Amino acid sequence: MKITHTDIYRFSIPMEPFAIATGTMTYAQNTLIRVFTDSGLYGVGECSAFPMIVGETQDTCLVLARDFSALWKGKDALDMPARLAELDAFIAGNTTIKSAFDMALHDLAAKHANVPLYQYLGGTVRPIVTDITVGLGSPETMADKALAFRNQGAGVLKVKLGKDPVDDIRRIRAIREAVGDQLPIRIDANQGWDYPQASMALRGLQAFDIQFCEQPMRRYNDHLLPRLRTETTIPIMADESCYDHRDAERLAAAGACDYINIKFSKSGGIAEAMRIHDTASAQGIPCMIGGMLESRIALSAKVHFAYAAPNVRFFDMDTCLLGHLEDPAVNGVQFDGYRLSLPDLPGIGADADADFLRQCAHWSV
Repeated sequence: MKITHTDIYRFSIPMEPFAIATGTMTYAQNTLIRVFTDSGLYGVGECSAFPMIVGETQDTCLVLARDFSALWKGKDALDMPARLAELDAFIAGNTTIKSAFDMALHDLAAKHANVPLYQYLGGTVRPIVTDITVGLGSPETMADKALAFRNQGAGVLKVKLGKDPVDDIRRIRAIREAVGDQLPIRIDANQGWDYPQASMALRGLQAFDIQFCEQPMRRYNDHLLPRLRTETTIPIMADESCYDHRDAERLAAAGACDYINIKFSKSGGIAEAMRIHDTASAQGIPCMIGGMLESRIALSAKVHFAYAAPNVRFFDMDTCLLGHLEDPAVNGVQFDGYRLSLPDLPGIGADADADFLRQCAHWSV
């Protein structure tokens, strides 16, 4: 099954501003690709650039998408290891745009086998309920948002922190007072604290029954995570500290975290995400599947992955609920409140809306 050409789209999705410790996003900086083959099948891939986290922008993704498309033209789409190795040989890093190409190959392979992606990956359907994220703001604003989510049926809150520890403690106190004691709360500092701040914040937050804290400090402070874990009862989840399975091995060997957050935009796609999952599983470290600001297209691929990854115990799959003002996807994952389900279709089972694509800048290579 030879690749004939690839279509590339600037897949910008307007959204309400979304703030985390390291910056604010005013639109989803996404890239969509369709990898066409001589069999008549094409694979769909989507990635979402989050510059202040992974270091890629929508424009860097679009430039490399054209390079990758030229690299793959005329080659076998089903030889996935060879195709993905070519991307890594071409350029280091740039895992966000690589994840879109990885996704498109997985979509093609499952379509070629005429099965949903999760079956191709050896998975089975299971219940998935996502958390919902409260972005950074004043304690009062965040408490109001959290209460609204609870009243809409949310089962788990994820709260963005990572600023001044005293203010962050006020934020969680206000949220806990608003939503009560029963609703689970997990927090995400997005690398916003240094070590003294992380220690102060986590010790101060212990009283509020926090499920876990994602990425309290910058990745370059990973050597301090084992010590930090001794200073708090709140479990630590590695996010930006874990890009690949070698990071997972390193973190496990150091006793640096309780959990690991897997994201395609960090791992470079499904293939490496599964290696992270398997490494963490062997070390007894449960995982979460998370994301950036993807539409329901990439979110569908994440649900397929979760079906095939039993060590994924936590689900942060609210990406397109975080203020997206348009839904550019057809078919794909559906929400019933905060519960997710997939259609019984081959491959990822999702694609882009034709009318939305007509508005997007487009390249064909």
